[in-house]
Amino acid sequence: MLRPTAAHDNGVAATIRRQRFGHTDSVAAAPLRSPRVAARLELTEVSKRFGDLDALAPVSLSVDQGEVVTLLGPSGCGKTTLLRLIAGLETVTAGTITIDGGTPAEARRRKRIGFVPQSPALLPWRTVGQNARLLLEINRRAGNAPSTSADDLLAEVGLSDFTDAYPHELSGGMQQRVGLVRAFALDAPILLMDEPFAALDEMTREEMRHLLIRLREPLGTTVVFVTHSIAEAAFLSDRVAVMSARPGRIIDVVDVLFPHPRAARLEDTDEFFHLTTALRDALRAGSTGSADLG
Repeated sequence: MLRPTAAHDNGVAATIRRQRFGHTDSVAAAPLRSPRVAARLELTEVSKRFGDLDALAPVSLSVDQGEVVTLLGPSGCGKTTLLRLIAGLETVTAGTITIDGGTPAEARRRKRIGFVPQSPALLPWRTVGQNARLLLEINRRAGNAPSTSADDLLAEVGLSDFTDAYPHELSGGMQQRVGLVRAFALDAPILLMDEPFAALDEMTREEMRHLLIRLREPLGTTVVFVTHSIAEAAFLSDRVAVMSARPGRIIDVVDVLFPHPRAARLEDTDEFFHLTTALRDALRAGSTGSADLG
């Protein structure tokens, strides 16, 4: 498994393997309101082929309970493929994936996984409130009542006044907020997020990553996040797994030690700049070669 263990980075971004980035001041972590949503997953020598095409070289990675790990890599390196393997939507060619000791298929049956796609895919005939509660209605038989209601989550993301509105009446950013509420309302221990902010303008995208971390931190949800955005990876993650061009493999894992809770002003600090520079260097190093799959 790739688990960097070296000390805090000194601000020099030339070499990032086994370096860590973060503030040195002490900030108390946000309390977890819902400890039952913690989950752990393990990937061991996972590879994937589509016919004669190697999409993923053997990949090994662990994601701890309550951790946010971002898959950062060039277009076509297999990030989405890896996310779909974790979700149980594709089968591995070789290797194993376990979620709390079981298979992805078992985790899906037990409603342990939430999946947030690039598009929020709201149902046009349902209101904002009805879309937010959709997964809860579908999965009533899953058991426990959610720790936070969809109405409370809508209020948290500033959509209380739009509960009875329809998707066509919302901006793209507002629609994606509803998608986030729908995912968090399910209370799944793991959220798999496939570039959910990619279609948004830069200002809205920045707002959405700040909103995501505000929703996630009190719940302690385990997140695997796919992105091309270096700023997103740096702000959201506890660790960033940098991937090479196809066939995708993890070429580096960078620990991010910025304390929790994280505020928007973090992105204006020198340490954030050093981290994004180092991630950019790693991404460039892994971007050589051809790529046809995302």
